Amino acid sequence: MSTQDKDLPLKEDIRLLGRILGDTVRAQHGDAIFDLIERIRQNSIRFRRDDDIAARKELEAMLDSLSRDQTIQVVRAFSYFSHLSNIAEDQHHIRRSRAHAIAGSSPREGSMAHAINSALAAGVTPEQIADFFDDAFVGPVLTAHPTEVSRRSILNCQLQIAQILDQRDRIQMTPEERDESEEGLRRAVLTMWQTRMLRPTKLSVLDEVSNGLSYYHYTFLRELPKLYVAMENLLAEQDEGWRNRELPSFLRLGSWIGGDRDGNPFVTADVLREALRLQSTVAFEHYLSELHYIGSELSIAQLLVPSSDGLLELAERSVDVSPRRGDEPYRRALAGIYARVYATAQKLLGHPTGRPPVATGTPYANAAELEADLDTVHRSLVANGSTPLADGRLRRLRRAVKVFGFHLAAIDLRQNSDVHERTVAELLAAVRPGVNYLEMDEATRIATLVDELASSRPLGSSYIQYSDETIGELAIFRAAAEAHVLYGQGCVTNAIISKTDGVSDMLELAVLLKEVGLLRPHEQKLDVNIIPLFETIGDLQASSGAMDALLSIPFYRQLLASRHQEQEVMLGYSDSNKDGGFLTSGWELYKAEIKLIEVFRKHGVKMRLFHGRGGSVGRGGGPSFQAILAQPGGAVQGQIRLTEQGEVISSKYGNPEVGHRNLEVLAAATFEATLLAHPEAAPRAEYLLVMDKLSEYAFKAYRGLVYETEGFEKYFWESTVISEIANLNIGSRPASRKKSTAIEDLRAIPWVFSWAQCRLMLPGWLGFGSAVKQYLADNPDGLATLQAMHKEWSFFATTLSNMDMVLAKSDIAIASRYAALVRDEKLREEIFSRIRAEHQAAIESLLAITGTTELLDSNPLLKRSIRNRFPYLDPLNHVQVELLHRYREGMQEDRIKRGIHLSINGIAAGLRNSG
Repeated sequence: MSTQDKDLPLKEDIRLLGRILGDTVRAQHGDAIFDLIERIRQNSIRFRRDDDIAARKELEAMLDSLSRDQTIQVVRAFSYFSHLSNIAEDQHHIRRSRAHAIAGSSPREGSMAHAINSALAAGVTPEQIADFFDDAFVGPVLTAHPTEVSRRSILNCQLQIAQILDQRDRIQMTPEERDESEEGLRRAVLTMWQTRMLRPTKLSVLDEVSNGLSYYHYTFLRELPKLYVAMENLLAEQDEGWRNRELPSFLRLGSWIGGDRDGNPFVTADVLREALRLQSTVAFEHYLSELHYIGSELSIAQLLVPSSDGLLELAERSVDVSPRRGDEPYRRALAGIYARVYATAQKLLGHPTGRPPVATGTPYANAAELEADLDTVHRSLVANGSTPLADGRLRRLRRAVKVFGFHLAAIDLRQNSDVHERTVAELLAAVRPGVNYLEMDEATRIATLVDELASSRPLGSSYIQYSDETIGELAIFRAAAEAHVLYGQGCVTNAIISKTDGVSDMLELAVLLKEVGLLRPHEQKLDVNIIPLFETIGDLQASSGAMDALLSIPFYRQLLASRHQEQEVMLGYSDSNKDGGFLTSGWELYKAEIKLIEVFRKHGVKMRLFHGRGGSVGRGGGPSFQAILAQPGGAVQGQIRLTEQGEVISSKYGNPEVGHRNLEVLAAATFEATLLAHPEAAPRAEYLLVMDKLSEYAFKAYRGLVYETEGFEKYFWESTVISEIANLNIGSRPASRKKSTAIEDLRAIPWVFSWAQCRLMLPGWLGFGSAVKQYLADNPDGLATLQAMHKEWSFFATTLSNMDMVLAKSDIAIASRYAALVRDEKLREEIFSRIRAEHQAAIESLLAITGTTELLDSNPLLKRSIRNRFPYLDPLNHVQVELLHRYREGMQEDRIKRGIHLSINGIAAGLRNSG
């Protein structure tokens, strides 16, 4: 089948959704608005398809002359079309996956079937596979960031549309059923059109928590247990030894939402408590719903099928004493389990959730007790010939309880090292008069902290008045300690130190954990992982030395024994990119990993890397499968955590089947990187030297423009939507760490997001063209070396592949319109001319190295997607520029501001990975 034939259903879906959206606009706003939007659409397509200059001029004239009311409707129409196109594309990926499965095609790369087959073909033994799963840990971590622009109400509409499209694809419908499903689409699109895309008030942290929890409803609670079932079945097909075995729960979700207080003053102890309560509520609601259904399904009569003694004991202890179910021990047992879960929810949450039980039960002490009861039901079914019943909904619920417990997901605590430093300094000053911790050098600080950690005496006192900052810090750690008692230690397992640059930063956190009993010196027990986050280029370069010094401290090594001799290290992609540029950031991260591997091997400690990747390439984003496989040999070791951020969360996990696939990709990539990578796998020494040179040149070019060019900061704030993003109601966190416009103080997320909005994507390529140009000037025959690096080295190939995507999504012509917003003509021309030259140099260098003639030649699917969606994205950019011009000229009424915010939403949806 040709690619065109394969894509025909996608085109039909997009055409259908576009027609329904058009009909909705016409019905809601009349023919005049519909005709205007249609003319804009046709001119945009003419310009993109035929490079028609006349069409572009006509398009710009039309867009620049829109009235306020027309502008809002045009922006909404093209924004919603981007959302609808995303739904159609996701459904097409599902369609193609099903087509491959139906045809019996070989497993695709990124699937567990492909990974396991590849391992067996490479001679990996079943014992090695079992050892991998016994020790594995894969943890995607959801974070709340101000590029997540999708409201839950909009996501609900989108899910409904996706479900109807999926049904139309899978079921052979009668004409009447087809018409009925189209009416369903029309209702969903109309609801979406009539739903506010923007929030009228600023998002609170708890709003972010609720938004994050929606993905558990959509995807995680159901799809993650299904994935475990699929993996177990797959292993059993390969090896009979797996027939009656269950995988350890190695794939678990984490969250920063409600615990990440780095630069966010709104994350408090009370917010953490409420975030954990909301999470727990979602878990209990799921368990109670599933138990109700399972109880209704298992109507097995004791007269017909015997039950195990354990099951009968559960039934006897049940609160359900109805004589009507006297011969139905499974129903009675499950009614008893339901009553106990209900009572547990009431005890932990302070309010009832789910339908009331038939009578009051005794709360479970912990999730393990619930697991044990469900296991009893499972074993009885299996022992009495009812394995198909055990392998249905019950199997998935048992896995859900193992994975999600009573807490749903582990919330990470995160704070800046400066805050920890000030808090410890204040505590020490109160008990050691005359001691000024802040003036100590690093060696003295370490000695002081180690001495303090050896003592079980707390530093804090209820008789001393501390600063609000110190009170707040101690309160959030106390809330975490309380949560351990309520929900189990799985609810808060990690504490992360932003801007770590030395050993004292990690020991300061240890002292604060000791204050609340999460570190107990006399027991040599640590209940929370202490995780340094190395972010800037300098911090990455110093990371191995810092970890070597930390692991050399005997007391700390004793604490690690209580954490299974495992130490996690987080690497920051976002700030390192903003600090040194795309190429240098990627290379310093890679080198830091190699050095850390050596340090941990030397100390005999197992390392888990936590990759702080953003949604965009400029923040470490890109395809997860290739990114994990491109890690240096020995970096994965069966364990990995990585952040899922921004609008990437909704695109990856808003659709259950797409979410299932993305979770499987993470597991498969970790499996392959661990078992199929050679322990000493490394590029040729020559390649390392070349990368050092490229990085040196790229760093100089990037820093030269961004930090050393006078007026660049002003250019950035005037040529992008950064000011407007800072005022959006799309996140609880301020855009800058301090009240300044300095790029050093700006958070990496809005930095990258702003460049994406104006279609430059500058953080994803700046410096590369200059670097290659300088390298080739020094090495006239160097192109062959760069081409060989691209062919032989996965790190370099992945770096260029991500850059390829970013450059394909950029548009220098549209970016020039944003540059025109800069009032200082001389500054505008000086900087934009340099950006334009760098952009062209990056494209030429990339094509020369990869041996292609056009961007994305090696990725036809993405190339097609971009080609199809850009005619609908371009008008949004043109309108945004005009609205920014009007707004900054003083026309600051609500409609103008609303139009700008709507355009930001639409462009983000069209680009998909911009934040």
